[in-house]
Amino acid sequence: MAGGCVESRRRVLAVLCANRRSGARRPHLQQHLRRARGRDSHLPGKGPGVLIPIGLDPDAEVAAGVIGFPIRHSLSPVICQAAFDGLGLDWVYAAFEVAPGEAARALDEMRDRAMAGLSVTMPHKADVASAVDELSPAAAALGVVNCVARDGERLVGHNTDGAGFCDALLAEGVELAGISCAVLGAGGAARAVVAELARREVGEVAVIARRPEAAASAAALAGSTGTTASLADIGRFRLVVNATPVGMAETEGAGNVPLDPDLLHGGQHVAELVYNPLHTPLLAECHRRGVPASTGVGMLVYQAAHAVGIWTGADPPVEAMTAAATEALKGR
Repeated sequence: MAGGCVESRRRVLAVLCANRRSGARRPHLQQHLRRARGRDSHLPGKGPGVLIPIGLDPDAEVAAGVIGFPIRHSLSPVICQAAFDGLGLDWVYAAFEVAPGEAARALDEMRDRAMAGLSVTMPHKADVASAVDELSPAAAALGVVNCVARDGERLVGHNTDGAGFCDALLAEGVELAGISCAVLGAGGAARAVVAELARREVGEVAVIARRPEAAASAAALAGSTGTTASLADIGRFRLVVNATPVGMAETEGAGNVPLDPDLLHGGQHVAELVYNPLHTPLLAECHRRGVPASTGVGMLVYQAAHAVGIWTGADPPVEAMTAAATEALKGR
């Protein structure tokens, strides 16, 4: 690894540590966490539980997990289990298929079992934001949560997507301060990226989306640095982010690119949020043109790394998490 990337990785880990030190107080989870057992998933007076671990013995001890619907495609169990193993914790991370409308019950069960935390994916991110006791500044700004952690008896909702995206780029040696950025898309992931880029003091964040009102709403999250643009403007931006699903496997946009690749040039850096396939059509076009680019694995891993750090208070083993994610994607 080049010296600059090593230094960037050190700076990212320092940020992760600083974020934990400045966050809410946490119990000594490794020593005192009362972890959930599958047989406790039937809570008195509430009917059958919703946190049923997929692919595990019903009596398996679970310290943390991910809720979503559907959820069997999620790489979170692979990535977070690699983190726990790398930290030497005998924690188990599981996937829970929680039906729409059942997020509040899932949090009740998490609270009752004293689990360390939950990752949250679609369609529960907004519902969880409404059900937790407290929101981090990032989660409050976005109105959605992708990570829940306990602070004593309280549940705190976090959004680590934007921080994960930016930290992945910094670890690759991509400097963000003062640069011009274009974000394609205005959905949840795009909004998280826009807001965090502004916090990292980039010079400009331009949102490019099909619906002007959605683009303007996302750009507003960046304050005075936020604006909107068109695909024809792509060539003037130092960083180009694909936060659309175009190019994602098993979707209508599979095999396609979200922009005219002839507008790209070697003075830019392209960041892909799509991680399946690992090498998307957009990344292939960048490779042909000599345009530096990042896969979607970086954000996937670093947002999970932030969650692991919040839950455990330990430095997340990012390299082990990245290796686990990359290996899992090779089989898809």
